[in-house]
Amino acid sequence: MSFLLPKLSCKREVDQAIKSVAEKVLVLRFGRDNDAVCLQLDDILAKTAHDLSKMAVIYLVDVNNVPVYTQYFDISYIPSTVFFFNGQHMKVDYGSPDHTKFVGSFKTKQDFIDLIEVIYRGAMRGKLIVRSPIDPNNIPKYDLLYQGI
Repeated sequence: MSFLLPKLSCKREVDQAIKSVAEKVLVLRFGRDNDAVCLQLDDILAKTAHDLSKMAVIYLVDVNNVPVYTQYFDISYIPSTVFFFNGQHMKVDYGSPDHTKFVGSFKTKQDFIDLIEVIYRGAMRGKLIVRSPIDPNNIPKYDLLYQGI
């Protein structure tokens, strides 16, 4: 399903998307088109893109094409989903140590829709971090890796 969503293929395109998307949540899925979990997430993103079109814009970003952002967001697991609103990085408290991105695939379309709604409403109120509405059992667990320590 990744062919149904627009792709950003270089740093300049990612920068432009972050700067230009206004009054909507910008969803950047970092991953690879041939990864099974990325394809599962892409399916959920593609199926919800139309329903969320008034609140969100979704782009796919290949981690190999944008190493600057891959390093900046410390993307060591794929897929990783990062959220912005009016050029501001939105953080989400998932009950894990990392609030900067969602790692893995969402279990259901409704989990993703609920998360976008919470981010959108929080951002409209000026919040930079919101609490995740997703059931903690539906959030993939992983260990943070600190490289070079």
